[in-house]
Amino acid sequence: MDISAEEIKQFWRGWCERRKIAADLVREGEAEIDKDPEHWADETMDQLLDAPLAQPRLSALLLAGFSLVALLLSAIGLYGVVASGVRRQTHDIGVRVALGATPGTIRRLVLAQVFGVVGLGVIAGLAGALAGSRLLTSLLFEVKPGDPLTLIGVTIVLVLVALLAACLPARRAMRIDPAVVLRAE
Repeated sequence: MDISAEEIKQFWRGWCERRKIAADLVREGEAEIDKDPEHWADETMDQLLDAPLAQPRLSALLLAGFSLVALLLSAIGLYGVVASGVRRQTHDIGVRVALGATPGTIRRLVLAQVFGVVGLGVIAGLAGALAGSRLLTSLLFEVKPGDPLTLIGVTIVLVLVALLAACLPARRAMRIDPAVVLRAE
């Protein structure tokens, strides 16, 4: 049974119109019975919940925004550190290339250094997350503190960001010309 989008729209329009007509009839009937009726709100559940949920929604939005800024700053910082390290090691990398190192070997060298640092950061971050998650319990919605799926997901995202941040310096290291590096000395 396939129902088109237009049929669904027509159903909801009709339902909303019937609901409004019914609400108006109830108000008219109430006014006939009681000349000073207590007025009740004609609001949807979403409208009723907007005010009480505004503060938690704002907190979640701010937390997500600051998290994205922190992720971006960590990616930029990691890129800067890796690029600086590659620049400092240009001579060493040039010598390795002159002695027969392949671009894949150079890429592995740079990425191994990055993931050594990232591995320490992940371990420290997971320890901090497990220790600090009890403090953030009030901000968590349907997620338990120390939820393994969440921690694994965040770890994967951070490792992917580290990989992206390290790719450009690794490509630069793979393109080092050993003749230019050795002549500069």
